[in-house]
Amino acid sequence: MTPFVFPGISTRVVFGEGTLAQTGDELRRLGASHALVLTTPEQDAAGETLAKQLGDLAAGTFAEAAMHTPVEVTARALDAYDAAGADCVVALGGGSTIGLGKAIATRRGCDQVAIPTTYAGSEMTDILGETENGEKTTRRDPSIRPETVIYDVALTLDLPVDMSVKSALNAAAHAVEAIYAPDANPVTTLMSLDALRAIKAALPDLRKSPRDAQIRARLLYGAWLCSTALGYVAMSLHHKLAHVVGGSFDMPHANTHAILLPHTAHFNETGTAALDPVAEIFGGSVGGGLWDLAEASGAPLRLADLGLSEADLDRASEIALKNEYENPRPFDQKDIRDLLQAAWEGRRPDA
Repeated sequence: MTPFVFPGISTRVVFGEGTLAQTGDELRRLGASHALVLTTPEQDAAGETLAKQLGDLAAGTFAEAAMHTPVEVTARALDAYDAAGADCVVALGGGSTIGLGKAIATRRGCDQVAIPTTYAGSEMTDILGETENGEKTTRRDPSIRPETVIYDVALTLDLPVDMSVKSALNAAAHAVEAIYAPDANPVTTLMSLDALRAIKAALPDLRKSPRDAQIRARLLYGAWLCSTALGYVAMSLHHKLAHVVGGSFDMPHANTHAILLPHTAHFNETGTAALDPVAEIFGGSVGGGLWDLAEASGAPLRLADLGLSEADLDRASEIALKNEYENPRPFDQKDIRDLLQAAWEGRRPDA
C-alpha cells in the first residue's frame, strides 16, 4: 500500500435542515460574544435578520463581500470589524462572503463561523485567494480555516438553479483535483468519490424539482465532502487555471470552474491511474463524462460566453506558468493554450 499522511479534520460541522438557528450556540461554544455578520450586498437582508436573531451576540453587519476577495474590500471590512469591537466573524453566503471571513480571520487572529448558501465548497479549506492590481494570489495557513461550518439545507432551497449547477460543478472540481493530488490519502479520496457520486446523481434532476429537499441535501452533502477533501491536499492544474482566468480577467468564479473542469480532468486522466475510479463513475471518460453532466444540467460550457476573448488565452497561458506546482501530467505553455482553446470553444473532450 502506498504510504500516506492523513492530517485529520479540525473543523466542526453542523449539518441538517434548520441548523441556522444553532448559530448562537456555536458562537458561545467558541467563547465569542461579538460577531460581525458578513454578506454580499445581495444578501444584506439575510445578514440583518441573522444579526437580529443573534441579539447581543451580534456586533453588527458588513454587506460588501465581493467576488475574488479584493483586498480593498477586506480593508473596509477590517475597519468595520475594529469599529464594532468584534471578536469573531460569521460569514453567511457563498464563496465571496466566506473568502472575506477568511481574510479577516487570518489578519485579526479571530474565530470564524461559515454558513454556506451555495455549493462552492471553500468553507472547509485553509485556502484564501485574494485579488489586487488585477492578479489573484492564493495562500494557505491554518488561521484561514473556519472553526465551525453550519450547513443548512433550507438555505439552499431557493438558490437559483443556474447558480446551483455552476456551484455544484465548482465543488466537483475540488473532488477531482483532490483525488490526483500529490499528497492524496485514502480518506480524502473516499470522500471525493462519494461526493462525485452524490453530485452526479442529484444534479440532472435539480431543474425538474428545484425545491426538493432531498436533492438539495444530497448536493450540500457532496459539497461538504468536496470542500473537506480539498482542504487537506495540494491544488494542481485545475485550480491554478481557474484562479488565473477568474482573478486576472474578472470572470465569475463558479462559471469558470464549471467550464474548465471537463478539460483539466481530461488532460490529467491520461497522466494518472488515480482517476480510474472517477472514469467508472462517469461512464469510462472523466473529462467526457463531466462535460456530459454539465450539458445535461444546463451548465455553461464555453469561456467565450463569459466575455473572455480568444486573444486573452495567450496571456492566461503565460500567467499560468509563472509559478511551479505539482500536477500528475507534465505540461508546457502550448498544452495550457490548447486546453484553454478547447474550453473557450466549449468542445467536448475526447474519450
